[in-house]
Amino acid sequence: MTPRPELLLVDGTYELYRAYYGAPRQQAPSGLEVGATIGIGRSLHALSRKNPGAHLAVAFDTVIESFRNDLLPTYKTGEGIEPDLFLQFPRAEDIVRALGIKVLSMIDYEADDALASLARAGSKSGLFERVILATPDKDLMQCVEGTTVVTWDRMRQKYYDEAAVQEKLGVAPRSVPDYLALVGDPADGIPGLPRWGAKAASRVLAIYGHLEHIPDQPRDWDERLISSLRGVDTLAAILRERRSDAELYKTVATLKVDLELVTTWDELRPGPLDRARLAALASEWDADWLGEVSRV
Repeated sequence: MTPRPELLLVDGTYELYRAYYGAPRQQAPSGLEVGATIGIGRSLHALSRKNPGAHLAVAFDTVIESFRNDLLPTYKTGEGIEPDLFLQFPRAEDIVRALGIKVLSMIDYEADDALASLARAGSKSGLFERVILATPDKDLMQCVEGTTVVTWDRMRQKYYDEAAVQEKLGVAPRSVPDYLALVGDPADGIPGLPRWGAKAASRVLAIYGHLEHIPDQPRDWDERLISSLRGVDTLAAILRERRSDAELYKTVATLKVDLELVTTWDELRPGPLDRARLAALASEWDADWLGEVSRV
């Protein structure tokens, strides 16, 4: 029986950030900074070669803003991104395509939505032994299913299946958007609710699962919470008064899982190198590594 392949979905935006702050800087003869672009190319080329049987796709936030900015004014924008990093986004997509790897360039939606949608579709297809979301972002933990859909922190070489998500956040994957709505996510500009820390949120969601199931009145809360959780009256009052805010934050934190991004899974099979394009980039950027790859 032929073993089923893995579906490997990579957060290209995170990988580019990681390369920018971790790889050596390098300027092309034109003066353009290309160090992160070359760094992400090296990393993803190695990943593809180490997983020759896997289906592989890399999603980028081609435009930083998305529909979520229309819902929540505090949501993350491109403001504050280093110009040398921002200008490398299109070049990073270019080099990944030239390496024969499927690129998803997200504009109206985010890279996370692309990854979540492909993970859901891949899981439902039954074609893959395992779906791996290569990202350390806790947002994507909402996509985890048992041990068959997992996230992977490449830098720390740590996989998160359902049990590991529960251990890290104190909630099941299905409750991650609710958790982020209560606790907040500063990296994404989600403020959360006051007094709702990680401990309180995980304790309450461990019982109720979702925001909409948490009673308004503290007297109606589960006895286990009333007897063991400090500040129940205050927590309930804050949620009661700001439930509409919390629901909005949850909407913003919930990833889209129904985007139709590929017609056939064969699109995610790594293809041949575009040697002409790699050679052109090697010349343009004076990048020895790209030249070597183009000649292999």
